[in-house]
Amino acid sequence: MPHPSPSEPGFLEHCPKEVVEIFRYWEAKRGDRPMPRRADIDPADIPRHLPGILLVDVESVDNHGVGVFRYRVVGTAEVTLRGHDPTGKRIEEGFWGPSLEDVIDSYEHVRKKRTYLYDPNAYVTPGGRRSKESTIFLPLSEDGVSVTQVLVYSISHERGAGA
Repeated sequence: MPHPSPSEPGFLEHCPKEVVEIFRYWEAKRGDRPMPRRADIDPADIPRHLPGILLVDVESVDNHGVGVFRYRVVGTAEVTLRGHDPTGKRIEEGFWGPSLEDVIDSYEHVRKKRTYLYDPNAYVTPGGRRSKESTIFLPLSEDGVSVTQVLVYSISHERGAGA
């Protein structure tokens, strides 16, 4: 399976440097493999990024062939943004984004294609503020074949109501 080019036009050249740093870290950890393992990711390597990190387990696939996702780790910036800590909850119970369908579609893209997804997204928050987020979804695999977890890094650029 060929890997997407890390220098695709419009991706790394047009996203925040923090997203580039996390992507390059993930890319270095995967090496020649399609995806790194969870054990390859060392939080001590990326301490300044930890507040924006989420680690989501792929628990199973439901009767419709859709992944069942659960928050394992949620960084402090994400908890603050959401106003609650969704750690341990399924995505349906604690998602943050324009819609549940949009969020599930992002995780499903990563799970099914076994590749990353960069998602710059602007939307109205549940509190009525317009928000712009830069989010990257990065697959992790224990067997090198199936996505077992998704490492997510997100930066929110709150613009405030009416901005």
